[in-house]
Amino acid sequence: MSRPPNALPLARLVIRGLIVLNALYAFAIAALLIATLVNPKLMFDALGATYAHLHNALRAVVLLGILGAYLVHRVLRELLAIVDTVRDGDPFAAGNSRRLQAIAWWVLAGEGVRLLIASVVYAAAKSSPGLKMDIDVGFSFAPWLAVLLLFVLARVFEQGARMRSDLEGTV
Repeated sequence: MSRPPNALPLARLVIRGLIVLNALYAFAIAALLIATLVNPKLMFDALGATYAHLHNALRAVVLLGILGAYLVHRVLRELLAIVDTVRDGDPFAAGNSRRLQAIAWWVLAGEGVRLLIASVVYAAAKSSPGLKMDIDVGFSFAPWLAVLLLFVLARVFEQGARMRSDLEGTV
């Protein structure tokens, strides 16, 4: 019987790549925000945002995008730390339960940011009846289910760490 391939090195590489891409995204969106402050006419004309009253709404969306990038960064860092403990042969390390709980909170915060962005865009669209915008805020069960799953998994890891500790104490 052959051993299945170890996906941890690939997972680690992918997570590191995502961290870099997320940082590039954050820098690009921060540059966009700065550009809208330094030369607003040029930037908003290029974006097609000719309605002056929408400029602050667009800036708010960009700021929330930067916050979203930070949340993604936190999730990826916690995930990388979990992968490292698994690679080191200690998946039920006490810290992994805390990391999974942190990821759950960061994902929940990300869903909150998504709803804030939707609210800002919806309010901006309502304030501009002449502007044709197709806005689908929509509700998705996936993030909420992911948060629930992460909290349950954190509890499983906490219990696994406790059981392992008890087992080591009896040996």
